[in-house]
Amino acid sequence: MTKAQPARHSQSDEILKGLNAPQRQAVIHMDGPLLILAGAGSGKTTVLTRRVAYLISQGVEPWSILAITFTNKAANELKHRIRALLGDKADGVWAMTFHAACLRILRSEYPAIGKNARFAIMDTQDQLRIMRQVLKEMNLSEKQYSPSGMLRIISSAKDKLWDPGVLARNAVSFYETKAAQVYALYQKKLAELNGMDFDDLIMQTVLLLKDHKHIREKYQNKFKYILVDEYQDTNRAQYELTKILAAAHKNLTVVGDDDQSIYNFRGADLRNILDFEEDYPSCKVIKLEQNYRSTQVILDGAYHVVSNNYFRKEKRLWTPKKGGAPILVVLTPNQDEEAQFVADEVMRLSATRPLGSIALLYRTHAQSRNFEDAFMRAGIPYNIVGGLRFYERKEIKDAIAYLRLIAYPNDYISLERIINEPPRGLGPASVRRITGYAEQNGLSIIDALCKISEIPKLTRPQKAAAEELGLVLKDVSDTANISTHEIMAHILENTGYKSHLIRMDSKESEARLENLDELLVSMRQSASKGETLYDYLENQALASDQDMYDESKDACVMMSLHAAKGLEFDVVFMVGMEEGLLPHARSIGDEDQLEEERRLCYVGMTRARELLYFTRAACRQAYNDVYFTVISRFIKEIPQHLLEIHAFDRDEL
Repeated sequence: MTKAQPARHSQSDEILKGLNAPQRQAVIHMDGPLLILAGAGSGKTTVLTRRVAYLISQGVEPWSILAITFTNKAANELKHRIRALLGDKADGVWAMTFHAACLRILRSEYPAIGKNARFAIMDTQDQLRIMRQVLKEMNLSEKQYSPSGMLRIISSAKDKLWDPGVLARNAVSFYETKAAQVYALYQKKLAELNGMDFDDLIMQTVLLLKDHKHIREKYQNKFKYILVDEYQDTNRAQYELTKILAAAHKNLTVVGDDDQSIYNFRGADLRNILDFEEDYPSCKVIKLEQNYRSTQVILDGAYHVVSNNYFRKEKRLWTPKKGGAPILVVLTPNQDEEAQFVADEVMRLSATRPLGSIALLYRTHAQSRNFEDAFMRAGIPYNIVGGLRFYERKEIKDAIAYLRLIAYPNDYISLERIINEPPRGLGPASVRRITGYAEQNGLSIIDALCKISEIPKLTRPQKAAAEELGLVLKDVSDTANISTHEIMAHILENTGYKSHLIRMDSKESEARLENLDELLVSMRQSASKGETLYDYLENQALASDQDMYDESKDACVMMSLHAAKGLEFDVVFMVGMEEGLLPHARSIGDEDQLEEERRLCYVGMTRARELLYFTRAACRQAYNDVYFTVISRFIKEIPQHLLEIHAFDRDEL
């Protein structure tokens, strides 16, 4: 026996410490496909972390492990925990989201096949700008063909790995046929910009691997062990990507819970997890049913809701912590009293626990207004997750657009955004002349701005303003070894953007200046980690709502049920528990959608550690009308002995 072996065993023992029997089985499984059915709060992050660490402790090279999560926050948590167990050995693991992994592959492999790897990632607002151009060029009315509607069809097609031709062949209406034509022109516009949207990142990676055998085999050989978290939320493109990468070794571990599949509207395909055993007949199946989060009362209530679904794998969560407070059902006369009750109860609870441990969950964002009003009247701090994100604020989008012009020389979408921020007297016609000149002469947009005197049909003041902008941008783009925050500070000062806000001298402009200062802080932090301008833009583009959630903030959390996935709180208020809200009106009459709404209810319930509240308003106001509500069927699916009902009228229960 070598001297290294006892140390390895010692490290393995440390990795396995504290795991229950099914968790341990999942961690020590070495080769072959593995399906881990991990119920809510069953310690799946612990299992994922320990499994990666265990593989490395058994001699698996860190760089041969790919661990996929659905948010950057989850990926960072995974890396942090692995590093805590293994130290520097963990550094080579690819622990990241699908989009981040695909981005890394495309950046690395595109030059080898003659493609430009420095493409821009288009966010939602960029996509809408491009789509509006497409519809205008095709003489299509935005009322008949809404930009967001067209983008949803295109996104759904890309989830299925359909190009415009396949979408056209599968069209069943004139509208869908037209959408296929829109899709084709939309992709042409993206190519002109050397840009990709989020769906392209995955679709283009799948096509790259399918079309280039040497690249496909490179990554199949590289990734000997692949782990995918939240597998129930994968779409067809993600499924295909995982299948291709795992084809050589078949050491694929997927972790998920069919009872928590709530993203069908984003293309998630529940069949991916339900049919995993058919795809990999030799797979081992392990159920994690011990819950480390909620009381047994909450778990039993949640089970009685979700067990009404037909399409699910049977599992039932349990906890050694027996009992618990009953689920409180509060039936109020109207929406104002519902909001007031929640505000009063939050105020009472805050005397014994942090506000940040209390969450208010709703089915639609529009429901938050009444609660915000009640909280403001009561002076209760609150934090809305999934509202207007920091990077979606106007001044931040403007600042980022300036940076993108430097990073991506053909990004005319960014030019359109900042050409008149601050005002320079340059409109859409001026932008078309500048971008047209750049394209005809093989110039970057910045170089075209600097040669503005050669572009006809622009007034002298317009040329002076455009040239000044071009020189400011060229000055920083030509400067070597300058950090992102220094580039940004130079732009804000020398383009007149900052001085324009100062001259406005309002509370709004003051808040915008504060946000820009915060942006500079984030850029300085990025530079301190050795990240480049491109790294910063990529990280910002890939951020999600959950990545923006600050758990340390002492404020009651308000968010949609969808945004709450993966989080947990001591106290949860599920508000608007009515037919038409939860389940949503769109789902009623459609069994598949109704099952998803039931899973959404299950997810909300299992966010609660100690106390769970359901609230319902007997009547609500819509526009100038008042309508009476019907209590959610999901409450009626819970046995009465698990509930405590506070109501002005108990007849419905």
